[in-house]
Amino acid sequence: MSYFAAAFARTPQGWVGAEATLDEAEVVDDLTDLMREVAVESIGDTVLLLVEEDDEWFGVARLDGEEDPRVYVSAIRNEGLGGLFHQLLGDVPEGEPGGDPTLLDDLGVTADHLGELGERALPADALLEIAEQAGFGEEYDDLRG
Repeated sequence: MSYFAAAFARTPQGWVGAEATLDEAEVVDDLTDLMREVAVESIGDTVLLLVEEDDEWFGVARLDGEEDPRVYVSAIRNEGLGGLFHQLLGDVPEGEPGGDPTLLDDLGVTADHLGELGERALPADALLEIAEQAGFGEEYDDLRG
């Protein structure tokens, strides 16, 4: 399994990002804990976790304050990191998009556009476009290197 994951926190000074290691993530709480750590370290109010695995799918998880995370996945997978996202989504058929497509509306990525990205773009390209529209494209590109 090859993947890329990065977490970005919105701070008063702008977005701060770091590559995320998810090798030991086994349950949904592991993802949530990682996102809360990024929020505390960065003093951020909103944290986004961007993930793509094996160039097959991408996922975005969003954490605002103490709320439960919201997620969107371009194509549900039952294995690997996709399985963790699937735990948050429940009964969505494998291969189908799932989650909350409106989770990035306030950051300039509409539900329709998010769905289109899942259909027409490679996962890495989709995440770059999401990052650019949300305002941290350069930071994302630097991490992706």
